[in-house]
Amino acid sequence: MTGVHENDSRKNDARLTAWVHGTVQGVGFRWWTRSRALELGLVGSATNHADGRVLVVAEGERDQLEGLLTLLRSDTTPGSVSLVVETWDSPRGGITGFVER
Repeated sequence: MTGVHENDSRKNDARLTAWVHGTVQGVGFRWWTRSRALELGLVGSATNHADGRVLVVAEGERDQLEGLLTLLRSDTTPGSVSLVVETWDSPRGGITGFVER
């Protein structure tokens, strides 16, 4: 029976790719994102880009990913988020932990 439940939960897994715009570099934003993602049981990364954006890629349960997206758009983030542009996809797997790049 355990295998059935594991398969059921995997059906709800997804991949969130979110480009975060605003003042989000040099303010602890990636560390904060990593902390929130780990609290939600997600795996992935938060990466600074030369244009000032941070790319957040996370995989896990869809509900938890939506929770992370809500947090990214909240007024509790370090710095100042002006826009979050997200896309959803099937999980690719092969990711462990949550890293800052």
